[in-house]
Amino acid sequence: MVAGENSRENDLDVNVTKEKKLTNMRAAGSDDALMLIPPKILDLEQAIEFIKEDELVEVTPTSVRLRKKILEANRRPKNREIR
Repeated sequence: MVAGENSRENDLDVNVTKEKKLTNMRAAGSDDALMLIPPKILDLEQAIEFIKEDELVEVTPTSVRLRKKILEANRRPKNREIR
């Protein structure tokens, strides 16, 4: 599933179900200033315009989701053509 946007051209493989590892070496108050950007709610037309050639749009009666064509990260091609 596509979880967010990257400012660079390449894709990042992340596991959104794993929690962030907390250590004792944190700056005081660094978590207080964390501002999350609200998710973009896309309709079908916006989702089709948003996807790249290696992604798909899944449509169910309750939601519209974006996902990769090849789900396994190690099977996806590493070098992508820049548009």
